[in-house]
Amino acid sequence: MTDAVPPDSLLSGGALLERAATLVAVGSVSRDEAALADLVEEELASRAHLEVTRVGDNVVARGVGEGPALLLAGHLDTVPPSAGMPAGAHVEGGALSGLGAVDMKGGLAVMLALAATPRTARTTYVFYAREELARSESGLLEVAQDRPELLEATAAVLLEPTGGRIEAGCQGVVRARAVLRGVRAHTARPWTGRNAIYRLAPLLARAAAFPARRPVLDGCQYREALEAVSVTGGVAGNVVPDEASVLLSHRYAPDRTADEAVAALEAYLAPALARAEGDAFIVDDVAPAARPGLGHPALARLVAATGAAPSGKLAWTDVAFFAERDIPAVNFGPGDPLLAHSAHERVEAEELESVARALAHLLDG
Repeated sequence: MTDAVPPDSLLSGGALLERAATLVAVGSVSRDEAALADLVEEELASRAHLEVTRVGDNVVARGVGEGPALLLAGHLDTVPPSAGMPAGAHVEGGALSGLGAVDMKGGLAVMLALAATPRTARTTYVFYAREELARSESGLLEVAQDRPELLEATAAVLLEPTGGRIEAGCQGVVRARAVLRGVRAHTARPWTGRNAIYRLAPLLARAAAFPARRPVLDGCQYREALEAVSVTGGVAGNVVPDEASVLLSHRYAPDRTADEAVAALEAYLAPALARAEGDAFIVDDVAPAARPGLGHPALARLVAATGAAPSGKLAWTDVAFFAERDIPAVNFGPGDPLLAHSAHERVEAEELESVARALAHLLDG
């Protein structure tokens, strides 16, 4: 994939589409990123202006120079293929389709093209593993633990698919279980017990009626949500169940801390929980939110380069990883996010070029 052509040609839609197709052709389902990491490392190591470090299946390339850097990041892994999805990469009519074309090998292709030549701004390129798994398995955390100095930066851009528009910050996630108790009995004599599954009804009704807050931060609107994603309960076909639970996923806006979001969710559900009867609210996992960070000069320049107003990121992304380390970050990459993880992933050459040129303007401005 090493290019011996003028740097500007590397950012053309056709060149980027070809590069992205090469990446899509290399399978990299989570925990199986080694082959793609090898390919990326080999290409980056051929660039004399970069210092390349491999940490597991994560590859970090840093521009030579002093002082803090701007950082571009993208994950190497994809979700598993869906049934009926054609294998490999398919280029037709100025577009690339295939597993990972949107999420996020189009973004990786842009990063490799930008890394091919020295940039005015000292730039760090981070290609990391296992983003599609639980946050605790993220390759970013592996790099942060083993070589934290590699991630030092003044600002970061995560090339997650955003349709070529800046999505600022990200919402946090709380996953919690509400456990309701009952009294076990024989179904022939249910009046001697209390059915815990029936007690789920008011709790589910309350979750369904959740009032979605829509706070605005730095001109970006966020929208909270609460969804019941799993229900469990039952002992046997002739037993009144004495326990039932519901797993809840709460997306919270970045004007709240994780602790504040957990407390607000617990308070909202409290009317449907009877603590005196042994009901419980158990937090299984929390992912932090990230504020927009658009006040940073570099990110403000990127907003200007796109020519479009940024919006709030309603999902969770690793922008939160950088925010935890006081590094302002935004999401900005090619590909329609609604196509991510679908059987119809497709990214356009025109969008690849638009994103690449906006980022080149940032790094060379």
